[in-house]
Amino acid sequence: MSHHYRHGRRCDQREPRCRHPRSLFGRLTLIWLLGLAVVLSVSSWLYLGERGRAARNTVFEHMALDVVTVVALMDSLPASERMASLQRLQRSHYRFVLAPLPEGKPLGEDFAHPAWIRLRDGLAGRPLEIRAALSGDHRHPALYVGTRLADGSPFLVEAMAPLPTTPPARTLAAMAALVVGVILVTLLAVRIATRPLSRLAQAAEALGEDLDRPPLAEEGPVEVRRAAVAFNWMQTRLRGLFAERTRILAAVSHDLQTPITRLRLRAELMDDEMLREKMLADLSAMQALVEEGLAYAESAAAPQEEATLTDLDALAASLVADYTDAGQPVSLAGLSLGQARTRPRTLRRLLGNLIDNALKFGGSAELVLERADKLPVIVVRDHGPGIPEAELDKIFEPFYRLESSRNRESGGTGLGLAIARQLAAALGAELSLRNRAEGGLEARVILGTDLRA
Repeated sequence: MSHHYRHGRRCDQREPRCRHPRSLFGRLTLIWLLGLAVVLSVSSWLYLGERGRAARNTVFEHMALDVVTVVALMDSLPASERMASLQRLQRSHYRFVLAPLPEGKPLGEDFAHPAWIRLRDGLAGRPLEIRAALSGDHRHPALYVGTRLADGSPFLVEAMAPLPTTPPARTLAAMAALVVGVILVTLLAVRIATRPLSRLAQAAEALGEDLDRPPLAEEGPVEVRRAAVAFNWMQTRLRGLFAERTRILAAVSHDLQTPITRLRLRAELMDDEMLREKMLADLSAMQALVEEGLAYAESAAAPQEEATLTDLDALAASLVADYTDAGQPVSLAGLSLGQARTRPRTLRRLLGNLIDNALKFGGSAELVLERADKLPVIVVRDHGPGIPEAELDKIFEPFYRLESSRNRESGGTGLGLAIARQLAAALGAELSLRNRAEGGLEARVILGTDLRA
């Protein structure tokens, strides 16, 4: 019987919202991406700050050389030609003015900017002063450098602070490529780190369906390898415990047949006919219980039949014909299923078990062939009293009998559907029960596609 598991925990409907990822993959990815965002933000801030500082230093270095050159040029020109020449020498980040220094905060002799040192060396012997002030109508911060020409005329340089510039497109593209690359590497690294845990979770879910599944690969980090070793050891222990339980059940059921046979012979010799009939009835019930116990043990311990391509229509028709030849009210309906890869003897035994159950508790059986999501489905219906909804899952448990809701006179050992569930598991099929709206019980066998030979 196939079970469906929900991978990962969903947000509870009663919770206002999910505030963080629930899976380990999501949480690790979120941590890595948050760390990446912090690192990139700090790195970008430092890069842009250093880039702006370098740009300002370059501007001021060029300005110092330019000032020395322009001062020498002004000294060589007559006073009447200086203003016109200055108009042609204006720069984008600073300008030359024949005016005294404005009011502002003076910067002392300890001002050690390399451009200032170069300016002092180039204008040695001249008065030189630097002040910081606000310039223009918008009051932008500016630096003012004042000196005097050879004839004593004031000379002023007004340097505006360079506005912050955006990084060039190539720099932005490189940063974007870096972010995308780191995100992809992060996702890959987290996936590789969490994949062994995902395999362990899947193996734990599949263990309940098949104790004979291949052992988990003992690879990966040390912690994951230790978990895989412990899991494989647990699987081996569980397989041994179930095998031991099956052997005990088979041994007890087999050994009980001899004393039951002796009791039957002795009962035949009893003179009291009424007592003899009661004893024989009790012995028949005991014999049926022993035979069902043996069948249950064999269904659990029998070796797997090899899966082959099987004509499902022919198998169903042959099975129904066997019952009708024996005078049993069994019919066949539905569409053609064609061929499918399955274990024919196990499937025939499973359907026979369900048909016997329908005949015992419903008086008749109907075999219906269907398809669901392109998978072959074989349905066994009866016209009995059905089963209470709350008991539909419990009815698959070994030795569980629900005679109050079925035909009490028919009896039963409570092993029929438990055997059917084991046979369905061996087929990789899903077996489920449901009550029909028009009355009776319906057993659905959905044949899967994952069969190991």
